[in-house]
Amino acid sequence: MDAPDAPASERPSARPPGEEPSAAARARAWISGTVVGAAASAMRAVKQRPGEAFIGALATSLTLYVVAYPFWVCRYPPLVDLPFHAAQTSIFRHYLDPEFHFREQFSLHPIETPYLSMYLLGAAFALCLSIVSATKLMAICMLLLLPCGLSVLFWGMKKSPLWGLAALPFAWSNLAHWGFLNFLGAVGLYAMCIGLALRALSAPSRRVSIALGVAIFAVFFTHVYRLPFTLLSVALTAVVMYPATRRVRPVLLPFGLGSLALIGWNWVRPKQDTSAPIDLGFHPERLAEWDRHLLPAARGAHQAAERARFDSIIQTVLVLGAVALLLFLWQRRFKGRSRQEWLWGLGVSLLPLLLTGGYLVTYLTLPMEIGEWWYVYPREITTACFIALAVLPDLPRGFWYRVAFVVALGYPVMRLGLGVAQEFADFDHTTEDFTRITQELPPAPKLLYLVFDHSGSPRVSSPYLHLPAWVQAERGGWLSFHFVSFGHSPIRYREGEHRPPPVPRRWEWTPQRYRHQTHGAWFDTFLVRGGDPSRLFAGDPSVKLVKREGRWWLFRREPTP
Repeated sequence: MDAPDAPASERPSARPPGEEPSAAARARAWISGTVVGAAASAMRAVKQRPGEAFIGALATSLTLYVVAYPFWVCRYPPLVDLPFHAAQTSIFRHYLDPEFHFREQFSLHPIETPYLSMYLLGAAFALCLSIVSATKLMAICMLLLLPCGLSVLFWGMKKSPLWGLAALPFAWSNLAHWGFLNFLGAVGLYAMCIGLALRALSAPSRRVSIALGVAIFAVFFTHVYRLPFTLLSVALTAVVMYPATRRVRPVLLPFGLGSLALIGWNWVRPKQDTSAPIDLGFHPERLAEWDRHLLPAARGAHQAAERARFDSIIQTVLVLGAVALLLFLWQRRFKGRSRQEWLWGLGVSLLPLLLTGGYLVTYLTLPMEIGEWWYVYPREITTACFIALAVLPDLPRGFWYRVAFVVALGYPVMRLGLGVAQEFADFDHTTEDFTRITQELPPAPKLLYLVFDHSGSPRVSSPYLHLPAWVQAERGGWLSFHFVSFGHSPIRYREGEHRPPPVPRRWEWTPQRYRHQTHGAWFDTFLVRGGDPSRLFAGDPSVKLVKREGRWWLFRREPTP
């Protein structure tokens, strides 16, 4: 028979008496307790409400399929700016690795330009994954913020979070194909901030206020120029909802801390980033081209098929919204509402209309460029349409109603995801020659690349434009053109012999301006996509053709004897 356990006070201690646990130990204990507590809460919710758990699992599976599956079927996703996101992620990951030669080229400026969250997330993934896999997982996380943020917004409005599925088309909008992942992630976080502000005002708790503060700072570290919009929208939320809630205090501290962060950053930010005058105007003609900026642009039959998929989703959302409104009336859910509940309903209906109107104003008045920032005003139509979804009514009560909603919206959304995946798979075939030829490159090359030929993809925004930046991401070294030269990255070039020579503005779009004696003397490796480029190097006998693979040509400079 076993002896009874000794009282806790008499058991031997794992540490000497009087010694406090370390900060790391306390942090591990807190994280462990939080994870275990969250898992226990989730299990209780599943047992208590199995129907809701099933619908939630169905919606989550659909979301992961639409966002993540296309990345699974290709090595290099056809998102224009993604190769440079990969390169900057690799710089953070391998900054201290001498074999990559990043520290001698670059300096880090995380406070002056706090676009950090995506790159640090990718660098963390790269600790245990290849840089290609880490970049894809990083991109998936940014795109998932769109449905997550919209779900939190509807939750804060006291509507069904299942409406977050309506955000999935935005994950494959025009901005996504350009690779503006920081911006899209910040839009999702922005919606999350509004939802948390609504929740904090309607049911105040320290946990929700802390979550709001964390979300505001997540916007700051994801896309700092979205922070002013976020703070103004949180303030507007408090004002619009005041008749229903009679409180503003739960959002004051998060709002104040976010404002202090914005003021502090304004003192240290690089002035050249937006130093040019902002040419505001009023351009109502832009209303006629809204879909060109919202929906991805392609050529020929691909454009028609993709537009049909997006139109199907838009029509489905409108029909489901109308059905939800009719069922709201049929179920007589408006009966017995208090004055406060009517004010709440009015407020959460008015708020997204005001926010959408504000973004439409920015769409109609902002210029195309501000300093080094390009494609400024077209981005705002995406935010306007995204936040306009919040006017949709609550879903009807009842398990089968909500299952029918997920299935009805899930079908056209899955078709969109499948179409994107097919495009990614087709692009993968066109980059097999790039994959093969990069195997011939040495570690850390001084690479000059020129892309003359953009054929192979139906996209108007060429996914081949920056494709060679994957070389720096995977092998280190130098590039002839880099996003860090724009000055709106947390990474900057160091001055000195390790900095590649500067190139003219819009160099990447105009490779025909290349003159070997002027632009190529500093580099030892040359990668060209197009017809035979031997004439470009004809005057330099030290540059020799190494290999040709498909449309790619690789040249190397032989060392001087």
